[in-house]
Amino acid sequence: MDNLAEQCEELEALKSIYDDNWRLEMDTNCYSIQINPNVKLFVTLNDDYPSSKPPSFELLAPTLTSEQKQLISDEFGSIYESSQGSPILFQWIEKLKEIVDECSEVLSAPQPEVLNGEVEEKQVRKETFLQVIHGDIIQDRKSVFQGHMARVHSLEETREFMDFLLDNKKIAQATHNISAYRILTSQGTILQDCDDDGETHAGGRILHLLQILNVTNVMVVVSRWYGGIQLGPDRFKHINNAARQVLVQGGVLPS
Repeated sequence: MDNLAEQCEELEALKSIYDDNWRLEMDTNCYSIQINPNVKLFVTLNDDYPSSKPPSFELLAPTLTSEQKQLISDEFGSIYESSQGSPILFQWIEKLKEIVDECSEVLSAPQPEVLNGEVEEKQVRKETFLQVIHGDIIQDRKSVFQGHMARVHSLEETREFMDFLLDNKKIAQATHNISAYRILTSQGTILQDCDDDGETHAGGRILHLLQILNVTNVMVVVSRWYGGIQLGPDRFKHINNAARQVLVQGGVLPS
């Protein structure tokens, strides 16, 4: 059976299993399934699937951490590698459900309460201390990108900046919060690192931008809200532009 025939057979089976929850997104020609109110999987097939190449996928999952998203990506890769060219979408969906259920149990654990006034006061102090700048919005085919920047001088401040951003509900619900920082220490060495947050190689691209601009004592985070339409390589252009724009707005780069 050729790839197209196997795809048709698999899609028909998925429709019978998941009914209207498995659907074709007409404007993007990809398939989607809602796992729970906060997690949605988008899948795009290709001519080489399933014989020699896996489908591409996107997760709309604002409540999952970058580590959880990476776990899902790793599990999907393992499933395809062990499939020996057989269809794997059902296994992907069921594995995703399993991981999401496990994560939901962790999230449902009771958390200590904090007074709203204390939270707001803490936020204002932190924003002022870190000199936080929020960049202009970039929009393309329903996806939204926004850069954020802070002046940082220690690893503790990089964590404080990320915590500050994630206290904002809108930013916390972004599909990806991609970050990179460079810090010049008092000993003259450079501390630097990046986090893709599920958008492969994106953090490294922002870090490379900071390196070629020779920027230090700065952390940049680019939030992306996925709109359901895959942008291909254009997404990296927008991520870099959002990073560069917020560096300009923060006075790190000339306009």
